[in-house]
Amino acid sequence: MLHSPLVSTFFGLLYLALSRGTVARVYSNQWAVEVVGGPAVADALASKHGFVNLGSIFGNFYLYSHSKIRKRSVRPARTSQKALRSEPQVSCLSKLLTRPLLDTPVVILWVEQQVVKKRVKRDVPMTIDPPTPKQATPGFYSSCLTNSSNTFCQYTVNDPEWPKMWYLNRGKGLDHNVREAWELGYTGKNVVVTILDDGLEWTHPDIEPNYDPKASFDLNERDADPMPRYEPTNENRHGTRCAGEVAAVLNNTLCIVGIAYHAGIGGIRMLDGEVNDAIEASSLSYNRQHIDIYSASWGPDDNGKTLDGPDRMASLAFQEGVREGRGGKGSIFVWASGNGGRDSDSCNCDGYTNSIYTLSISSATENGRVPWYSEACSSTLATTYSSGSNNDKMIVTTDLHHGCTSFHTGTSASAPLAAGICALTLEANPDLTWRDMQHIVVRTARPEGLTANDWSVNGVGRSVSHSFGYGLMDAGAMVRLARNWTNVSEQHQCRTLYRLSRKGKTIPKESIVKMRMVTDGCFNDPKRKVAYLEHVQSYITLTSRKRGNLLIFLTSPSGTKSTLLPRRNHDTTPDGIRNWAFMTTHSWGEKAEGRWTLEIQNDNLDEAHLLKWELVLYGTDQPVGPYGLEEEDNLSSSSSFSAKFTRPFAYFILNIFSICFGYFVAHLLK
Repeated sequence: MLHSPLVSTFFGLLYLALSRGTVARVYSNQWAVEVVGGPAVADALASKHGFVNLGSIFGNFYLYSHSKIRKRSVRPARTSQKALRSEPQVSCLSKLLTRPLLDTPVVILWVEQQVVKKRVKRDVPMTIDPPTPKQATPGFYSSCLTNSSNTFCQYTVNDPEWPKMWYLNRGKGLDHNVREAWELGYTGKNVVVTILDDGLEWTHPDIEPNYDPKASFDLNERDADPMPRYEPTNENRHGTRCAGEVAAVLNNTLCIVGIAYHAGIGGIRMLDGEVNDAIEASSLSYNRQHIDIYSASWGPDDNGKTLDGPDRMASLAFQEGVREGRGGKGSIFVWASGNGGRDSDSCNCDGYTNSIYTLSISSATENGRVPWYSEACSSTLATTYSSGSNNDKMIVTTDLHHGCTSFHTGTSASAPLAAGICALTLEANPDLTWRDMQHIVVRTARPEGLTANDWSVNGVGRSVSHSFGYGLMDAGAMVRLARNWTNVSEQHQCRTLYRLSRKGKTIPKESIVKMRMVTDGCFNDPKRKVAYLEHVQSYITLTSRKRGNLLIFLTSPSGTKSTLLPRRNHDTTPDGIRNWAFMTTHSWGEKAEGRWTLEIQNDNLDEAHLLKWELVLYGTDQPVGPYGLEEEDNLSSSSSFSAKFTRPFAYFILNIFSICFGYFVAHLLK
């Protein structure tokens, strides 16, 4: 009796409810408080309870600090938090569920003590010491850029490091084709990019002419100047390096040229100090009506055992950013996919790159191979060039102390290149939404020249890879497609919950279990109907003695198989998975209707238990873009199942049959 599946599942659920994970939380002396009434009300409430209001995070969220609380503690300050929550006009989220908001004089909606987060920059250490960055002193190198017909010299580049910028100037399909975009007149004019990082040396002569103070702030020191903190190891060089890739000035005889060399460039200094949910949310939401593109080359630890992502406020900042940013067209969030390849990490375990709201970018070496640090995952959308081994070329960019370096590395260097290409694309069509940008990336990325053993063809005939996404970003192709692009229709969301018994689904030790779910894509609901897919999420909750020995796969009705979770040998945590949204982009453009298959491989010596699988389909009810109709033939030929089951009644019958068959099998096994 003690070893029955029901008892095992009960203790598994109890453990998930009580466990805080293997890494102890560290609490700061800061609180995030959601306050209705404006800054004056927030100030008064803070003062009443011994707090200081440090200012707005975004919206109605404010950051409080308490000088009598330790700056770091492994225990939460329950007394101070209780004082805020006991305020007569406080209503926590749980109370809002039982009392109408309009009938309750709510002032404080939510209170949370801030937890310190570990966030790492995504450049990679070198096994050899690079030379000291050289000063960006004036030099002259004349390079004739020709148009595609090669008939005349259109203009020259006199920036001395231009010959080393192999990822922009090799031609023959071996670069990002930015010269075509430049020839068409797109240089990033009237587009603003900000770098969320450790600061920005905006006085650098190759950056200052394009510096935008309205796109800049210092959240670590809480002032308007994002200048980095200088110290002997130059560890705060990261943001300045990323910024130069985007918007370094053309033809000033200094260092390099940025991809979007007429774009405005700013920096949010937020990594040079303790990072928490409030810091991240403030960064992601800063001046969202002025900033077009946010570029981030950092994330949770890429150690092959971390499962972490944005908390409540940062998640809301993403959601509000795509809904309200850029006048309702949506902020563009570009994210480095991660450097945990050597530790068998997966970027699907990083809630920033795994988000539908971010454009997740991987890296390729100069020879088009998978770098040693690269993480393979189904959420990666596309790839740009970066470093490889020590024998491979790296990325050239601006550096601290008005310097110039040829040693920028990792997916840290890839994300800013993508941000620069997105800036050119936004100049070509400022009316693009955040989803339009992702559609254009998918349609124009080039798989040619990229070598990996995980390329496959999805249900609409597009090549896609867990290592490279849809391929190498092509600036020329993106601006050409953007110029005549028709905005995508409203995003629809169709959710289907897999039916499980109260004890869940047992995954026996050393076994593979498949679960099938049939959906019509919410066919009968015009507001939720998804006919053509964009992102697909699987919300998973399960128990396991060792999470790293679980592998999870999702197969679409068109037969496209995505690896949601690979084996992670370093992930020995017994915490299991708690409502994590594993995301795939590999079924982009496919039909939503049909049979979806979730496959869980349990390589543990103990059984696991699936407690939840919810499938969330995002997309549209109509084909997308000027070339959307060409996909119809591919769709009909790639999935015979879709052709057979095209009406809700058929799905109803199939589900009834599946349930009856399950009971029949269970009866035979008794």
